[in-house]
Order: sequence, then structure tokens, then C-alpha cells
Amino acid sequence: MATILEMRDITKTFPGVVALDGVNLKVEEGEIHALVGENGAGKSTLMKVLSGVYPHGSYEGIIEFKGEECRFSGIADSEKRGIIIIHQELALVPLLSIAENIFLGNERANGGVIDWHETFQRTCQLLAKVGLKESPQTRVSDLGLGKQQLVEIAKALSKEVKLLILDEPTSSLNETDSEALLQLLLEFKAAGISSILISHKLNEISKVADTITVLRDGSAVSTLDGTNAGVSEADIIRDMVGRSLNDRYPPRSPKIGETIFEVSHWTAHHPQQPGRKIVDDVSFQVRAGEVVGIAGLMGAGRTELAMSIFGRSYGVNISGEVKMHGRPVDVSTVHRAIAAGICYATEDRKSYGLVLDDTIRRNIPLANLTGIANGIVVDEHKELAVARDYRERIRIKCSSTAQEVVNLSGGNQQKVVLAKWLFAGPEVLILDEPTRGIDVGAKYEIYSIIAELAASGKAIVVISSEMPELLGVTDRVYVMNEGRFVGELPTSEASQEKIMSLIIRSGHRN
Repeated sequence: MATILEMRDITKTFPGVVALDGVNLKVEEGEIHALVGENGAGKSTLMKVLSGVYPHGSYEGIIEFKGEECRFSGIADSEKRGIIIIHQELALVPLLSIAENIFLGNERANGGVIDWHETFQRTCQLLAKVGLKESPQTRVSDLGLGKQQLVEIAKALSKEVKLLILDEPTSSLNETDSEALLQLLLEFKAAGISSILISHKLNEISKVADTITVLRDGSAVSTLDGTNAGVSEADIIRDMVGRSLNDRYPPRSPKIGETIFEVSHWTAHHPQQPGRKIVDDVSFQVRAGEVVGIAGLMGAGRTELAMSIFGRSYGVNISGEVKMHGRPVDVSTVHRAIAAGICYATEDRKSYGLVLDDTIRRNIPLANLTGIANGIVVDEHKELAVARDYRERIRIKCSSTAQEVVNLSGGNQQKVVLAKWLFAGPEVLILDEPTRGIDVGAKYEIYSIIAELAASGKAIVVISSEMPELLGVTDRVYVMNEGRFVGELPTSEASQEKIMSLIIRSGHRN
């Protein structure tokens, strides 16, 4: 195969930090090339250099595309050459239609007037290529995440893509949508389109990647043949973290005590469709020192359950009872839920879990400002002491507690979220997708924190779309489907097959 892209000796520095240190990358035509590494290894920075987000002159090194040296001054320059990047946070306008999004900035027009007939016709052709049957006039806000991802890819195809870069494309997708997206990449490969796939999901990389480049601390440490059956996930992990990671999950010897947390006959309705139940008569309990998982497909109602319990943050016409240590508690507001000892770490840490443009020091005490206050005034010395304490306690990697959270890796951002809720002093901690978008090394550290919290007697609830994760960290698993709990299994007896069987059987009964 001919080489379509070659990046040589790419070095990129920020004040006080070498983000990329002489990185080399070569991609062949019609190849799926995976780029892996821990958060902060330099993957996204390298792709921003390639796509012109970091323009020529802001880095050292050479980029050659189809045999010609490229000096992109912006993303428009790289797109003209057919290099299209799809970021982890999708760049779609929710209130515009599919057609309007696909051709935004690239409108089909005659004499300055948009040709809607051509726009809709071309959109239909592009949607057919990515397997979407929606009308071109459907609003993007009415699509699920999986379909929005396909709209982004259709938008890339409209620009005659030759090299498609996907940054964590399946991080927010369920297994079905993820599988469909990977299959689409294989179809693009057959059509001669090259792809660079950034992902932490090593099982997905193993399915589709022809070549795997591993970055660590801003350097390319290895390039592996993905088609070689002898290359294992353990090999990739060793190169990513610089050591062997024999166990994905820390060992635990659970010491489970009395029931702390009980939810009985909990029901919540959709805020825009009050007649529709999003949580339907759910009851469960969690004991001291126990880690309980909630499994289910996307849309099963797991997040809605957690948010409706935590201060009725989501849903209307909510009914049911919550008890702590056998006594009913008031969870009608977030403040009251926290006061009762219940905390919830959201699945969307960037939008709801953190103040990104503020510092670590300011973020950690947010859920318990009275803990750092003298009267009604924040004591900055206490604030700093608390931030430094949690920085050390849960090993947040940062230059100082004055560093803005937006500049941390995903794993360290998640640690700040955990620190915030730990400082609030919960007895029950609900963790919603606690390792989403986090590399395998940082995942282990999060799992270790969960194990330590359970060992200290906390009651932990883990919601996760990754079944191996649930089976690796929990003691017991509830299975949820269409707003109801449809099964309960001790983790020692659970398997992915048993969980899926419960979901499928419950779906047949509806």
C-alpha cells in the first residue's frame, strides 16, 4: 500500500510542558490506524497538529500528505486536502436539521441562494452511505448519540474525505451503535478511505485496526501490527503505561455490613412527556462496604433513576421512598440529598460535574462550602489545605492546585469530581459512568478509589455501560430495562450473557 500520511519529528510545546517530543507517524492508504495511549499522552495534540488546529509555525517537524509537504494554517486548509477530524465532543448544531448540519459552511448554493433540492438530494445519498434512514429535515436534537455520530461522518463524506480522524467515537455509544460504527469504518477501508482511530477501548481496536501506534508522555514508543494475532491487549497496555498491568481490577476482600441505603417503589415521569414513566416502581438496597452495579442498555433509565433520587434533579411526578439506616429521608432537593449523606457523580463531568475554567482548588470544595467557611466567608487557607489534602490522597496529577481543571487529563478531571463528593462526606456515593473516556491506567486508579471507599464502609452504586467493568468492581448487579429492574445477580454468579439474557427476556414480555 502507498503511504498517504507521514508525520516526521513532530514536537509541540506549551509553556513548561513538552506535549509532543519528536513523534513519527505513518498511515497507509485504505488503512485503519489506531492511536492509543493514556490521557495526556499527546494523541489529541498530535491530531490537532495534523488538522491545522495548531497551525504551521506553532510546532516543529514535517507533515507530508499524499507525497506533498503541508503547512496548514487552519482546519479549513486540512479539510480542503480531505483530512477531516471528528472530535469527541460532536460539533453539531442541535436545533438545525441533518441537512443543514451536513452542509453548514459548505452550502449548496446558486448565486448566493441555497439550493434546497440539491441539498436534500445530496444529504439522502450521504445518509444512505452511513446507514441512516432519517429524513434530511430531521432536527439533530431528535437523534440519539449514535445517529449524531453518523451525521458527523456523513458531513465528513460531503467534504470528500481521504483521511478520517475519529477521537473516541464510541465513548458515549452503546454496544450496538459502537459495533455499527466499527463496521462502517471497515466499509470505508474497503472503499480506500484511510482512518485514524483514537480509542481507549482496546477490544474495539483489536477488531478493526491494521496498525497500532502507542504514545506515552508525548513520544511514540511502539508501532504494532494489528493484524498479528500474537499482539495482545496486555502488550498494548504494557507500552501505554510503561509496565505490565496484570490485573485490570484491584483485589478486594469485601466486608459487607448492615443496610445503609434503601429505595422503595421509586417512580419518575419524563419532564416533557409527563404520562411516560422513565423509572417504573424500582426498589433496591445497598449495604455498608458493598459496591452495587446497575447494568442496562443506553436508554434503560439508569441515569434518570440516579438523578431523580439525587434531589429530584431529573423527572416529574416522582414518588417512592428513600431510607438511610432504616429511616425515611428527604431527598427533594440536591442540598437535602447531600445533607442526608447521598452524593451523585454525574456521567457528564464536563457539563455538570466541574467548573472547567476554574481551578482544582476552587472545584473540590464546591459541594461542601460550609466545610471551608468561617461563618459565611470562605477561608482561603482552609480551601487550599483541603485541595492539597485530596490532591495527595487520590493522586491528582497536576502542576499545582491552582491549575485550571480544563487543562487536566480526563482521568484527573474525574479524580477532581470524586474529591468534590468525598469532601461532602457521603455515606452513599452513586457513580455514573465513572471511567468514561479514561485510559486503562487511570481506570485502575479510579477502581482502587472505589475499593478503598467500600473498605471504609461507604455504600457505592456504580452505573456503567461496560459490563466487564461492572463484573470487575461490584459485589452485586441489578439489571435495568425500560425503566424497571428486571433482575438481580451476585457478581460471583453474573456474566455478560446472563445480564443480556435478562434484558432480552424482559423486552419480550413488554
